[in-house]
Parts: sequence; structure tokens; C-alpha cells
Amino acid sequence: MIRNFFRHILDSFKNLRRNGWMTIAAISSVTITLALLGVFLSVILNTAKLATDIENNVRIMTYIKLDQHDNDKQYTDPKDKTKIIDNKNYHVIYDQIENLDHVTNVTFSSKDDQLKKLIDSLGDTWELFKGDANPLYDVYIVEADKPENVKPLAKKLSEIDGVQKAEYGGKNTDRIFKVANTIKTWGLAGSALLIFVAVFLISNTIRITIMSRSREIQIMSLVGAKKGYIRWPFFLEGAWVGLIGSIIPVLLVNYLYNVAYKSFTPSLITQGLSIIKPTEFLPVISILIVAIGMVIGSLGSVISMRRYLKI
Repeated sequence: MIRNFFRHILDSFKNLRRNGWMTIAAISSVTITLALLGVFLSVILNTAKLATDIENNVRIMTYIKLDQHDNDKQYTDPKDKTKIIDNKNYHVIYDQIENLDHVTNVTFSSKDDQLKKLIDSLGDTWELFKGDANPLYDVYIVEADKPENVKPLAKKLSEIDGVQKAEYGGKNTDRIFKVANTIKTWGLAGSALLIFVAVFLISNTIRITIMSRSREIQIMSLVGAKKGYIRWPFFLEGAWVGLIGSIIPVLLVNYLYNVAYKSFTPSLITQGLSIIKPTEFLPVISILIVAIGMVIGSLGSVISMRRYLKI
């Protein structure tokens, strides 16, 4: 049995070389299909990841009224700049926010911090608003435990005494939630559809190569060769076609993904987002591409030659 197995492996290599252009055509078809599949899966899975991050990263901007000094233990008397007042209402608003249900984190950002972000993003023009000319509000950035609790929590925050308004993006954020759910649903469906297309294209390409050798299969059957003996070299040949055809897609996906990760990560991190790390994603997608290529190639060979064994 072991001797036959190694003979089948040797025969499968000989068949690959002997069939020349048909082998190249099959490998090319597998390469193109798996490359498209790898790129598509990379985009879909990371888009779904970003959609989830966006969905979970929605924050409620709680703007404090201008006459409130909730985060200052002391503040300057607006009527007398030389006078310092102890703030008896220090953290009154903060404590109310923290005690609300579904609040997981509260971060303070002063109006000076808000202005600095605008200057960094939009240029030095905004520097004329420094100091007393600053028209912005102090903000408590509130994070909710679940996306569905953002809207009702924003309403409760806006009702707190001393809060000017509480914003979470309104309709735009609602659209983000819908888009996130759509991407996760249809993205997975699209991936499954592309895998099905890959199976169809690769198996049909393998079938064409088998058809070109139908006479060889029939002659082997007529001289008394067992079906298993005939089937094994073709099974292994299909697996080699899938394996060889997956090499370029794996290298391509690894290269493109590393380039994309280095390009997009800096800007995404500033927004609290990220795509899947290459060390976590690439080994999985590489194994998946190779496995799909080998399984479809080998099964495609066996299924395609069944009709020629029925004589």
C-alpha cells in the first residue's frame, strides 16, 4: 500500500509535467480565483471589524454650560481677575454622569483642549480664538456599554442641570449602526458567495483537464485497473494544482495586507479604530487559501472523472 501511495505521488507529478499547457491553464485559473478570494475576504473581514469598532466607539459629547466650572476646584472670579474662588460645586455634574446606568467611562476635555484639536486639524487660523475669545465648551466625553444605549443615555445627559447639550451624532450615527449591521450581514454572505464561485471555477477548470484525458482513463479501466488505482493520481494531481495555484495568492495577500496595515493604521488609531493585526490575520487567511485550493482541486478531479469510470 505504501509503495502504491508513493507511486501515485510520482505519477501525479509526471502527469502535471506531461499535460503541459493544460496544467498551466488549471494553475492559472486557481491562482486568479484564489487571489480574488483572498483580497475580497481581507477587505470584507476588516470592513466588518471596522464597522464593529465604529459601532462600539460612538461617544456622547456632553457640553457644559459656559458659567459652569465642574472640573475646576478653583477658578478666577469673572468680575475680578485677581480673585480666586473655591468651587463648591466641583464634580457635581461629573458625579451625576458617572451614576447614570450604562456609563462605562467619562473623560474630561477642556475648551482649550478642544481648540488645540481644531488648530491641529484645520490650521493656525483658529489660534486667534485662544484665551477669552475661545467660543468652545468644556466637554465630558461619555462612553456607553452598548451601542443601543447611546441614544437614551444622551437624552438623560442633556437633562442634567448645567449641561448645555449632549450629542452623539444623531442621524449620522444611526446610519453608522445600520451600515455596520449591513456590512456584517452582507459581507459574510458575499464571502460565502465568492467561495462558491471559486469552487465552481476551479472545479470546472479541473474538469476540462480531466476531459482531455478521458481516453487514458477509459483504457486503464478496460485493461483491468481498479477504480481506486486510477483515481489516486488524479486526486493528488488536483491537490498539487490547488497547492501550486495558491502560492502567488498567499504571497500577494501577505504583501498587500502589510502595506495596507502600515498605511491605514496611523490615521485609524487616532480615531480609536484598527484593522486586524497581520500576525493574527495573515496566518489564518494563508492557511485558508491553501486549504481551499487543495480541497477544491483534489475533489474537483475525483468528481470530474467519475463519469469516465462508469463503463
